[in-house]
Amino acid sequence: MSNHFDVVVVGGGPAGYAAALYGAAAGLNIALIEKSRLGGTCLHVGCIPAKELLETAAVYRTVKHASTFGVNASDPTIDFSVTQVRKQGVIDTLTNGLAGLLKHRKVTVFDGVGALESVGEAKSVAVSGGESGDVTVTGDNIILAAGSVPRTIPGFDVDGTAIVTSDELLSVQSLPESAAVIGGGAIGIEFASMMADLGTTVTVIEAMPKIIPGVDPDAAKVVQRSLKKRGVDIRTGVMVSGHETVDEKKRVSFGEGEHVDVDMVVLSIGRRPYADELNLEAVGMSTDERGFIPVDEACRTSVAGVYAAGDIIATAQLAHIGFAEGMVAIRDILGEDPQPVDYLNVPWCIYCHPEVAFAGHTEESAKEAGFDVVADSHRFTGNGRAMIVGETEGLVKVIAEKNADGTPGRVLGVHMVGPWVTEQLGQGYMAINWEATVADVAAFIQPHPTMSELFGETMMAMTGRGLHG
Repeated sequence: MSNHFDVVVVGGGPAGYAAALYGAAAGLNIALIEKSRLGGTCLHVGCIPAKELLETAAVYRTVKHASTFGVNASDPTIDFSVTQVRKQGVIDTLTNGLAGLLKHRKVTVFDGVGALESVGEAKSVAVSGGESGDVTVTGDNIILAAGSVPRTIPGFDVDGTAIVTSDELLSVQSLPESAAVIGGGAIGIEFASMMADLGTTVTVIEAMPKIIPGVDPDAAKVVQRSLKKRGVDIRTGVMVSGHETVDEKKRVSFGEGEHVDVDMVVLSIGRRPYADELNLEAVGMSTDERGFIPVDEACRTSVAGVYAAGDIIATAQLAHIGFAEGMVAIRDILGEDPQPVDYLNVPWCIYCHPEVAFAGHTEESAKEAGFDVVADSHRFTGNGRAMIVGETEGLVKVIAEKNADGTPGRVLGVHMVGPWVTEQLGQGYMAINWEATVADVAAFIQPHPTMSELFGETMMAMTGRGLHG
């Protein structure tokens, strides 16, 4: 069997496997190198397991409040080991499905670490340390998609029990009685929400002035209020200064002489690009000061025929962005002049309770970009479906460019917080990317009764002809 391929992909996470599947569908001969399990961070220690545990929390909340629907049940208890078995079953099913897809598309998968050997006309990658043995593969093009690993804090040595990152937390067999989540971004808030719902006393410590930076302030306030009502202590604008063991607990120090004693410290301060094993220096490549591989809008690196995509480059670390970047690289290899990823207008979803979903500008960023804007929001409190399911926290906010006559024009941003909004963002995302106007969208018929009616109602109200506002 020849070890020469049209494209050699290093990394089997979202960016890597998307590139492999997309390229194979276009008729390219693809090799994929993965040192662990296919699916990468997202499938094994990220998106999928985190949302599985959040769904456990949602089921727990439902049972706990079932009596409000006339369904009488005893107070629920949690057997987290069963939760972990179910989580792993979902992961294994998806992993096996991905392996089957790659095999069906005739992608050759190598198990091991991929390190660059040469990037001349015959580009080569050495594979080692895995079940495929020591082998060299060559390709006309290479796509680097090595992913990322959790960031840590000096002095907080991860031991997997008292001090953990997302990698370890997602596999614990039981939840602690108390925890400090260091980092109030999307990942940290998801963890705080899940643990609080399942009985852990949670303190969130965030260095920025507010939690989930980048989220529209009106949406972030809804999440913060909800977490506080569920007993989460949120401390913003403070830095962590260290920890010590006191009476078998971890005493975490922060701010001006403050501290909290907890059973577990969860480090949730983001992820760093993992180029450590790619052997970049040997082929004249390097990372930037933050460890990312520099690329252009087509995901090309400084070396002809070598691309990089996913968490290894300085773009938002979202699985679906990795998918898009992997496909952009393949389309460029095919000479199709791909449209670059529009990073401003990609969809974002945060699966805490209540959920957050958004695309496009916030009101603040639109003004900073020079737009004269008009914004409006409507709350789920009056939405029939939200009342039926008993989840009325939240709102839909729309930001639009203001026309010369003062009426709302092109939709610039859509921000949602509330029940199932991660499943409702689609039409808002499409409106932004198709440069639709508020009037365009207001004319669409929304099915009744649905949560998505609130999006349509907000658009109608912005035209001055809302039904319920």
